[in-house]
Amino acid sequence: QVQVVESGGGLVQPGGSLRLSCAASGVTFSRYNMDWYRQAPGKQRELVATITTDGTTNYGDSVKGRFTISRDNAKNTMYLQMNSLKTEDTAVYSCKLRSPYTTYWGQGTQVTVSS
Repeated sequence: QVQVVESGGGLVQPGGSLRLSCAASGVTFSRYNMDWYRQAPGKQRELVATITTDGTTNYGDSVKGRFTISRDNAKNTMYLQMNSLKTEDTAVYSCKLRSPYTTYWGQGTQVTVSS
């Protein structure tokens, strides 16, 4: 059975940092491209960052230079290091594993940036 679980969310002050994790089981992790998405209340879901099977990364314009996506295939885990957080980064962050044949989503983790 496939499980995808995010963790690391919480409440942080503006300018602070958080590191999110996305752990997957029941899949051959290294074969999947992976994404971080976020959705704020009343807004459309937004693609935050992407990492491919060979480690190539891409970022949304709103997080470039502040967020870093990475993966550890030995631990079946993907990360999102978020620095210089802003109030507008407040959202539920979800990870997605995708291959040409299937897609798996986690349940999401809440990130709240507030003073």
